[in-house]
Amino acid sequence: MRPSNSYSRRTLIRRVTASAIGLAGSCAIPSDVWAAPQPGELKIFVHWDMEGASGIFTREQAWYWEQGVRENVASDARQLFTSDVNSLSAAALEAGVSDLIVCDTHHGGGNLIQENLLSDHRIKYLYRSVGLEDGKRRWMPGLDRSVAGLMLPGHHAKAGTDRSFMPHAWSREWLDFKINGQSVGEIGIETCYAGHWDIPLIFVQGDEAACKEAEEQFPGVVTAVVKRATSPELATGLEPAAARRETASKIAQAIEKARSKKLRPFKPTLPMTIEVRMRTMDGASKIASRPGVMRLDDHTVEARVGRQCDVVKWINGTGLDMQA
Repeated sequence: MRPSNSYSRRTLIRRVTASAIGLAGSCAIPSDVWAAPQPGELKIFVHWDMEGASGIFTREQAWYWEQGVRENVASDARQLFTSDVNSLSAAALEAGVSDLIVCDTHHGGGNLIQENLLSDHRIKYLYRSVGLEDGKRRWMPGLDRSVAGLMLPGHHAKAGTDRSFMPHAWSREWLDFKINGQSVGEIGIETCYAGHWDIPLIFVQGDEAACKEAEEQFPGVVTAVVKRATSPELATGLEPAAARRETASKIAQAIEKARSKKLRPFKPTLPMTIEVRMRTMDGASKIASRPGVMRLDDHTVEARVGRQCDVVKWINGTGLDMQA
């Protein structure tokens, strides 16, 4: 086995080339030229949300598409987000990642300022969280057994969490989401999905509550706290440059965790029982009308699924082999 601080000739050539490219322009790589990592290289999937990103302290910034949001706030928020993505990507490459998939999942994607993104041939950008793979629509294209670790930066705590900024579980209509009786938020849902391919969660960035949630549910995960909530829709924290330095300082630890293979994937026992408590009775009624879904009470529904990657497919259709 090659030591972790040694690199193949191919990797060294790629690193020298990347250094010459610099920071100009976008480098979304067409899927038909994206090559699988060679043995000894390291592929990481970075699934970005925005509520936990550096410098995002208000609901207006985090949900900038809502009616009445000032144009300059929306523009500044997208730039803060893009700068956060660039900083983490650079840190991951510096730590030795050979293939980096960067996925924008916030509100389905479309938040990054593409022309301002770090340009490096080792990065593949997914500007939407759902895309095509092998001619089929799926969530998180490229997430497969070649990926060594999942990173969830910019994330938030689950619905109902005290002292958390913008807490929710995928949809504001979901008051609680349980997998085999364990209450989880988006961090848990996405880590469960990755578990289908035996991919562990290695890193989370967000507010104090989100990082605490990740640490409690996934012991050993590396976290970067960049803010704390003062109310559900307001936060305070490190100024953006300092927050990015804090995040970057944790990336090498997370990458080493991926190399060591000591972190375990989240693979709830199958078949999984998924329970969702809805905000309204009407919402529960609509879901309960679907095949295989049981209504437990006025607000709660339940279903059983046979794969970790089907964790939300039964409720909203998101996962593998999605309908066109």
